[in-house]
Amino acid sequence: MTKSYYVKFETPSNLVSPILEAVKASVQTGKVKKGTNEVTKAIERKQCKLVVIAEDVEPPEVVAHLPILCDEQEAAYVFVPSKGDLGKALGIDIIAAAAAILDPGESQQIVEQVINSVAELKGGHVAQ
Repeated sequence: MTKSYYVKFETPSNLVSPILEAVKASVQTGKVKKGTNEVTKAIERKQCKLVVIAEDVEPPEVVAHLPILCDEQEAAYVFVPSKGDLGKALGIDIIAAAAAILDPGESQQIVEQVINSVAELKGGHVAQ
């Protein structure tokens, strides 16, 4: 499957598991928003530590605005290949197009590593 036009960079495969693990830990010990509408609000309110966007969302217009909004608000974001895996990491029985970690809880260190790794991919700019 070809990547959707909203996917701005390729997340290295070795980062996908830590990202999903950080989401799972944040759900249990911190605070996470689930779904495109809630994530959009959290970005606009500058509450996000990390935004996670699925690459296989159909139609892509559902999440296409999120990377642009993250760039405007200087919020860190990353892509994961599967909305099904994102839903599982969130602890829900359905797919999830996007999630926003507001408080990483016990996954603080993983989230910081992911943000730094993604910043290197994007050219050294760390969004905080």
